[in-house]
Amino acid sequence: MKKSKLISAFGKVPAILGLIALLVAGFALFGAGGSACAKGEKALSEYSSRAAYLIDYDSGEVLFERNADGRYPIASMVKIMTLSLVFDEIDKGNLTLDKEITVSDEAAGMGGSQMFLDAGSVYKIGDLVLGVTVASANDASVALAEEIAGSKEAFIEMMNEKAVELGMENTKFVNVTGLPGEGQYSTARDVTKMLSYLIKHPVYFNYSKIYIENFTHPGGRVSELVNTNKLVRFYDGCDGGKTGFTSDAMYCLSATAKRQDMRVIATVLGAESSAVRNKEVSALFNYAFANYNSVSYMKKGEAVLIDADVKGAKNDSISVSAARDLKVLEKRGDKGEYAVEYDIFKDLKAPLKAGDRVGVVRLVSSVTKDVKCEADLILTEDVEKMSLSDSLQRIIRNWFMGI
Repeated sequence: MKKSKLISAFGKVPAILGLIALLVAGFALFGAGGSACAKGEKALSEYSSRAAYLIDYDSGEVLFERNADGRYPIASMVKIMTLSLVFDEIDKGNLTLDKEITVSDEAAGMGGSQMFLDAGSVYKIGDLVLGVTVASANDASVALAEEIAGSKEAFIEMMNEKAVELGMENTKFVNVTGLPGEGQYSTARDVTKMLSYLIKHPVYFNYSKIYIENFTHPGGRVSELVNTNKLVRFYDGCDGGKTGFTSDAMYCLSATAKRQDMRVIATVLGAESSAVRNKEVSALFNYAFANYNSVSYMKKGEAVLIDADVKGAKNDSISVSAARDLKVLEKRGDKGEYAVEYDIFKDLKAPLKAGDRVGVVRLVSSVTKDVKCEADLILTEDVEKMSLSDSLQRIIRNWFMGI
């Protein structure tokens, strides 16, 4: 059963804000301001990094790309996958943030960026997630890998299997930290896919928004953890992402930012300095927010009453909601016209329970007839079975209506 409703929206024309240059601790950041289309395109054409990629998170639409499939080392951005697998295990119920583990000598002895774990001491999984997310801690990455898979080698296999699952066609992992390793590479496109997956885990943002944290070790020693992703402090709307640096990878950053209902992800590989990677990711963000608008036509959880043929049901209508927001990315100032189509499963039988999946809702372009996005339809209220009394009342009502 398909039902549709025609709806339209006009993108709002925003005030064009000036591009604000910030110089903080040796890096230049472009912060809260947007930029005009021409200025945005000019800024993007002048970037100097090896590769860049920009998408709208909800639609997956590519807003900018350059050398997006070029294979390069990505340094500590490897840890995006490390964290993804940790949160997967938590979602499966195999792990909790409060679980305590003992840190091995090997994990505590890792070089590079660290949170300076004490070998033989007991830490919570949440402590280690904090260290990886904020301080890019290699020691915490190894400790997590050992706990989940039993060894670094087994965890690396899991990382590569997940990369295949996510469609990361040009990625290979050889370690869990991003330290230099022969044959380890990825692309701007694949890193963006990886971060897109990570941020599907809402608990991630509890850690990624932190800029500075004083962490107390089991023995009472305190380590100051400072977020390597400076944009979470200096770019309005940035709430997550991962940096990377080695001499081979140069300076890398994949970050996400959200303003109003629009979330974007920008990735830059191989910038010449920390200042440049921050500036170029900020320019990508500015371009997206200044020139595009994410328009929501149906909110997740918003109840809608629609007619439905449910066999044996007391009522002719059911209350449903979309399992996720139905959004469309539009150029600012453009007019969009769409139809919301409700496709209810056939042969539904009462009784049904709130939370049951009963169909699909689609947002369809009234011009091209393309499906722009879709979501499962979920019952928000129980569908009661018709009683004998209800059946008799319906027969009588229909008889009178037919006279």
